[in-house]
Amino acid sequence: MSRVGLAEIEAARLLLDGVAVRTPMEESRWLSAVAGGEVRIKAENLQRTGSFKARGAYVRLSRLSEAERARGVVAASAGNHAQGVALAAQLVGTRATVFMPEGAPIPKERATRGYGAEVVFTGTYLEDALVAAREFSERTGAVFIHPFDHEDVIAGQGTVGLEILEQLPEVASVVVPTGGGGLLAGVALAVKAVRPDVRVVGVQAKDAAAYPGSLEAGRPTPLEQMRTMADGIAVGRPGDLTFAAVRDHVDDVVTVSEDSLARAVLALAERAKLVSEPAGAAAVAALLDDPSRFPTPCVAVVSGGNIDPLLLGKVIRHGMAAAGRYLNLHVTIPDVPGGLARLLAVVGDSGANVLEVAHERISPLLSVDEVDVMLQLETRGSEHSDAVLSALRAQGYRVLE
Repeated sequence: MSRVGLAEIEAARLLLDGVAVRTPMEESRWLSAVAGGEVRIKAENLQRTGSFKARGAYVRLSRLSEAERARGVVAASAGNHAQGVALAAQLVGTRATVFMPEGAPIPKERATRGYGAEVVFTGTYLEDALVAAREFSERTGAVFIHPFDHEDVIAGQGTVGLEILEQLPEVASVVVPTGGGGLLAGVALAVKAVRPDVRVVGVQAKDAAAYPGSLEAGRPTPLEQMRTMADGIAVGRPGDLTFAAVRDHVDDVVTVSEDSLARAVLALAERAKLVSEPAGAAAVAALLDDPSRFPTPCVAVVSGGNIDPLLLGKVIRHGMAAAGRYLNLHVTIPDVPGGLARLLAVVGDSGANVLEVAHERISPLLSVDEVDVMLQLETRGSEHSDAVLSALRAQGYRVLE
């Protein structure tokens, strides 16, 4: 059972003074309009190292003895905890080794090395890296720094909850991205200690959600497999300490799809001018999916912004497709001079932007005097896409999406 309470979280905040950033809480008019009440964004993506993880990592390392610091530390992480540990190790004067699963984002790896840590890749999932890190600890004597399941780490993450209460005293609900549960547990412990009436909700990626099944079973239960773009919350088993705190202090844990995560990353970039990784956008995704779950005033925590630019491009494209901003069509037209020009004129008049055009003449579905044109269009959204389809069909074109 965790012994983390308000006093421990307040003590962690004193340790973090001058180390962690008191991140801004941004008013979000567009989310407020969706929710029908005030919504604010707690921008932990603007924290040092680009995520909340620096808080818990520093609190943990700052309390190591001189003998422990002399032995060095070891951690396992998909990237954000790695950077937090690497920075904390640099600040307290010890060496750090970090095990990452294969395929961890390149910017997270480079940033971790930039803070002076040694990076070792191993396995497919975070759990594989955790096993390797524990073995390294036993072999070398390095102190193992768990990414979420330690009282000092939970207390450090709980300082986010203290800031939320101070920045929005009238808050009614707090929505938190959730992997292993360190941030969710810490925020819930802090918030409920002061305002037990506030609704605290965790959000997991649907295909990497260990908490719903574990809460139903009454114990931490590992997932057999995971698949999500949200590497920062892809954790196959809740921690023992974090599970107990979430069970006792969190009101609900919900899940969001990959499409919802992509839409949230896109919306944060477009509307809030904030760069978020998919894991960091999970709370916003839940709000966009079903705002009725969350009483207002509501705070959505954007927990991290460390995303590979290449992945960001893919996620934005995915988000645009999920939001109906891309339209892929097969249009049958007469195979005569000017046929394609007339088709594109209708598309242009409808306000859609043509991204790609391809012809197909060989098909058993086509007459000898017909050609199939494949169009990839950029639109302003689902309603505009419907209008484009209506315009084409009104001109007599046979159209398939």
